Amino acid sequence: MAWDIAALVLYPPGFDKSKQYPTIVSVHPFGSCKEQTSGAVYGKALAEQGYVVIAYDASYQGESGGSPRWIEDPTQRVEDISHVIDFAVTLPYVDADRIGVIGVCGGGGYVLNATLTEKRIKAVVGITPVNLGRLFREGFSNFDPIGALNAMAAQRTAEARGGELQVNELLPASPEVAKANGLTERDVFEATDYYKTPRGQQPGGATRMLFSHAQNTLGWDAFGFAELLMTQPMMVVVGQKVGAFGAYRDGLEIYGRSTASADRQLVELQDWSHYDLYDKPEPVGLAMERIVPFFEQYLEAGASVRSEALEPAE
Repeated sequence: MAWDIAALVLYPPGFDKSKQYPTIVSVHPFGSCKEQTSGAVYGKALAEQGYVVIAYDASYQGESGGSPRWIEDPTQRVEDISHVIDFAVTLPYVDADRIGVIGVCGGGGYVLNATLTEKRIKAVVGITPVNLGRLFREGFSNFDPIGALNAMAAQRTAEARGGELQVNELLPASPEVAKANGLTERDVFEATDYYKTPRGQQPGGATRMLFSHAQNTLGWDAFGFAELLMTQPMMVVVGQKVGAFGAYRDGLEIYGRSTASADRQLVELQDWSHYDLYDKPEPVGLAMERIVPFFEQYLEAGASVRSEALEPAE
């Protein structure tokens, strides 16, 4: 069964349909959507720098298709990236030889994983990247991955027999609720402040997960075979204020393991945390100071003119 993937295509200033542009696919975090940090922050900033940017909703999430809803399947999330590239290379104003990817949080883990095998990607940036497989095996399963898998198996059987779906809400309803329940660990509280307030809240950003269909996540590793397969230029941006979701740890791991990369770069921001890098102007600005020249070097920013008249896709 096939379904549509919903996307925002962001154009650079002075967009000219007769030219070809370097293009960046922007991938949202776990529990997020295209209207949040992947599109409204990094996508917008990169479009302003001369790129066509495609920010999309993952399968089963946001405005994209797929049923049942709120499945977080890393294999599908990575496959989505290739499907979006399939779409991009059909657009006459996209230069198929100058495609990069950027992802935030779980999306950062997904773009790094996709780059291992998707060689149409010429450069990759992971913003505070999280290896969702590692996080699910550890904190998200209370360090009991086998117990979690057994519970998922039982719930999936119950649902197959007609029982109600178990959809887990991932965050407290508000920062106030988080404080009242002692949920003040940095990443949990700052995630709540982003996703559950006007700061970042969006209709498509449902911080939910269908529990019974999460088995694949526990058996997945974003960084498997990185030493052999990460050949493209790669950059990871992490904040040194660490939290329970482990982006700092994961960022350093993939940087250390990407020994075959044509150019690996690690950007550490001393005074900033995981969720600061979602949307706060100063840390995002510091990140962009490194991201822009990185993509310029490897995607050769600046449109090349084509002779024939071209019509942009709807």
